[in-house]
Amino acid sequence: MQPSNPHILKLDQFLSELDRFDLIIDVRSPAEFALDHIPGAVNFPVLDNEERAKIGTLYKQVSPFAAKKLGAALVSRNIANHLENNLLELPREWRPLIYCWRGGERSGAFTHILNRIGWKAMQLEGGYQGFRRTVIDGLEEAAQQFSFQVVCGMTGSGKTRILQEAQKLGAQVLDLEALAIHRGSVLGNEPNIEQPSQKGFETELWNALRSLDPSKPVLVESESKKVGGVHIPDALMEKIRNGACIELRSSTQTRVSWLMREYHHFLSDTDNFKSKLALLTAHYGKVQIAKWNDDIDAGRFPELVEELLVKHYDPSYQSSIVRNFPQYKIEHFVLLEDDSDNAFAKAAKAIVDKLKA
Repeated sequence: MQPSNPHILKLDQFLSELDRFDLIIDVRSPAEFALDHIPGAVNFPVLDNEERAKIGTLYKQVSPFAAKKLGAALVSRNIANHLENNLLELPREWRPLIYCWRGGERSGAFTHILNRIGWKAMQLEGGYQGFRRTVIDGLEEAAQQFSFQVVCGMTGSGKTRILQEAQKLGAQVLDLEALAIHRGSVLGNEPNIEQPSQKGFETELWNALRSLDPSKPVLVESESKKVGGVHIPDALMEKIRNGACIELRSSTQTRVSWLMREYHHFLSDTDNFKSKLALLTAHYGKVQIAKWNDDIDAGRFPELVEELLVKHYDPSYQSSIVRNFPQYKIEHFVLLEDDSDNAFAKAAKAIVDKLKA
């Protein structure tokens, strides 16, 4: 890659130019794309998973020249397919950004052909690896620049719903559980949806922070370091934990009612519910787990949810909130009267008002 190439987008120009492109095209294999990619990118692979593996084997076992010959044939064929199936109707003014793993052969070939046709295509310097450095650096900067107001509260108090309501009122919000696609407990995985990879989560986090104003406070829910299978970057986690806290309080009855609504999928998929509770066997023993399974079979869901709150979730919350959030003060709270829409709206307004004070 020559630095003088006019079709190379320098990495230091990436952020300022990103939103000016009509399309971001990731030409890596589907497997690479699935792990992480630039937000909004589409995947037009010039080598699919099997082809990429085949070329890699040929490179190691035969020769680089043999790999390049077959690679060129496959790449050319795949680019032709993308042109025919996806790009023929686009106007001359169309301006895409192309990237691969390192900003080398794969994206270079695609960019060259698009420019020869007459489009104004650019190739990202450093490819995905360069973008990944941008994400890591951006998260480190965010940890220094942003200030956070932490919404604390026991399991089932409706913290995520409060964030949604506060956002409607104009507050800046960072919803970590939405980005992680997980509700942050042993029962927290979203049904039929996979969590992102760690790199994918960090990219979503970086992209969310990119849209926020660091001069204004950001509302965030109190979380542990891990949200399901992903973890919040250490510097950002430390900054969040040192944020001012306000607790959302509600009665046990309200929390049970809210959890029954929010986790309704467990009421119909009882086998999944039991498999999640089985993860607590080491902590509570087989006899207790068997009792909870009996409650599930008998449809005693409100009683089971209340017992899980009282025995499992509430004690762990009380010990962790004081230990991990030094700004937490018991007198700083807002009351959620019940789990109605009006009650959530009222509590969110009270929190936003305190944020402005």
